[in-house]
Amino acid sequence: MTPDILGRYRIAAFSASPGRSSPSIRNRWRGPVLIVLSIVVGKVGWSGTVLTLPVAMVFPLLWAKSRSRVVAAAVSAGYFLAASRGLPQGVATFYAADLWPGLLLWVMASTSFVTVHALLWTRHPGKGRAVRYLAAAVLMGLPPFGITGWAHPMTAAGVLFSGWGWWGLAATAASIAMMASRYWPAAAIVLGGFWLWSAATWTEPSLPDGWNGVDLELGQRLGRDGSLQYHRGLIATVHARAAEGSRFIVLPESALGFWTPTVARLWQEDLRGSDITVIAGAAVIDAAGYDNVIVAISADEARILYRERMPVPVSMWQPWRAWTGQGGGARTHLLANPFVELAGTRIAPLICYEQLILWPALQSMLHAPDMIVATGNGWWTAGTSIVAIQRASAVAWAKLFGVPIVMAFNM
Repeated sequence: MTPDILGRYRIAAFSASPGRSSPSIRNRWRGPVLIVLSIVVGKVGWSGTVLTLPVAMVFPLLWAKSRSRVVAAAVSAGYFLAASRGLPQGVATFYAADLWPGLLLWVMASTSFVTVHALLWTRHPGKGRAVRYLAAAVLMGLPPFGITGWAHPMTAAGVLFSGWGWWGLAATAASIAMMASRYWPAAAIVLGGFWLWSAATWTEPSLPDGWNGVDLELGQRLGRDGSLQYHRGLIATVHARAAEGSRFIVLPESALGFWTPTVARLWQEDLRGSDITVIAGAAVIDAAGYDNVIVAISADEARILYRERMPVPVSMWQPWRAWTGQGGGARTHLLANPFVELAGTRIAPLICYEQLILWPALQSMLHAPDMIVATGNGWWTAGTSIVAIQRASAVAWAKLFGVPIVMAFNM
């Protein structure tokens, strides 16, 4: 046997020896392992606990390690579907139907996320891959793709770089780019250090002086019961909180139901003689549809404070109805009223769905608000982590920019 043949024999025997896997076997299992890991990352990162948000930063690495566009698409789908796993059950509850409509919406909502990440994936490593992931992150953070840009890894900035503001956002963007590059081990070590430090020193964001958020457990009844007894009950709750020393009381999304002159007068009469201001959710309707709003009511005035920029797609925002000459859906005010002013305080309002996506919070923060007011009506999410994720996201933005936050949710 010649030395050349003997050398090849030894190499083949070594590669096939027990305990070692050939490159073909490793490649065969690489895709399924990445997909499973993406599901774990989506589920843990978006568990509804604010300190687990940095787990989502692993997704760019899994995307970058994909060996084909198909695997990259599957990894993206696994991450997104796991992160938004509460949607099917929530939609089924909202429509009082079985799981099929929710499952259909769940899959449809993932389409833009998967499409963007699959198309921008490249098999060539290096700076190009990192730049492509950043492009995907930007597309999923801004309209139109950002309309369904849930589970955005950039939300972790509030945990990793609390108080850094826009510098923290830039550091997070640089970090996710590095996680999609060959330098990911160094990025992972640095991010892990920041994460551990944040977890060890974590404190909840402060509550503004004189402000109080009221969580309710009225279920589906919230906003749908227009009776005098219902409003009297809410007013009694407001006075009870005001007795604890709060001047500004925040109620959840849709708390007042339809906003009418009659409702405004009722609340103003009951607030007369006090310095209480109520900030509450309501709906303003007309022949073409409705606006999901936040109103401010005091003894002296009652006015619409904020109109929701991005209602929930499909269940609230239904643009196809206008295209077909129908009405009835919620209107969008995409780039309108990113902040409002009340009693000399600049407020960044975030209603429900706006807490799940990137651009409403960032647009508001461009105007340097003094505080965040986050409201929601999550009765239809019972048994899911959706409201917990909303709260975690809102808290993350408050921590990133170092501003107080008031939250009010109904379950």
